[in-house]
Amino acid sequence: MWLICSSIGKKLIMSITGICLILFLTFHMLMNLVVIFSPEAYNMVCAMLGANWYALIATKGLAALALIHIVYAFVLYFNNKKARGNDAYAVTSRPKEVEWASQNMLALGIVVAAFLVLHMFHFWAKMQLVEVQHMLGMVGDNDPAFLNATNGAYHIANTFSNPVIVILYLVALGALWFHLTHGFWSALHTMGINNEKWFSRWRCIGNIYVTILILGFALVVVTFFIKSFTCGVACPL
Repeated sequence: MWLICSSIGKKLIMSITGICLILFLTFHMLMNLVVIFSPEAYNMVCAMLGANWYALIATKGLAALALIHIVYAFVLYFNNKKARGNDAYAVTSRPKEVEWASQNMLALGIVVAAFLVLHMFHFWAKMQLVEVQHMLGMVGDNDPAFLNATNGAYHIANTFSNPVIVILYLVALGALWFHLTHGFWSALHTMGINNEKWFSRWRCIGNIYVTILILGFALVVVTFFIKSFTCGVACPL
């Protein structure tokens, strides 16, 4: 009950779910980097993580983590706004010691959530969802959508050949960088890692880690956008 009702408990839930999502993003980024070196190997991974029972369970777990994180973000935001009351707009300038990201975490989170929906439309809806529909008899064996369901390299090449989509992804990755750099050290602080010496070190490590994470995603986007000029939409490399 304390974990759900108290402010610290809610922040702890936010922190734990946030760290879990960062770990997933790390796996996702490393998996995506494979496609740059070997589209065939990447497609093998996509087939392994398609509509298999373990992949479906993991997808449901990931969706639950993301949903809990989003719901508690809004709960904490409105609780904090209610607690400030009439003083909510008393200070219009941001203190120098407070980061811009910390003042805009909800807005950044909304951008990231919108990006997630776009990302699911471009990939999940054309891959795992199609496989599930095939299992349910909604998509035929010879349907082009099903034949390309595990061809992740094709979907990446096709998606990132569009300059508008590339720009949207890069902007969203920028928002994700701000969201994660603040969220990482905020989670550590909530979980009790607030010793001044080590907190500064962990904050630096977190910034470096998140930067590498985002650059990994951006590398795939930019690489396939450049490749689209030389080998066309259907060519993965």
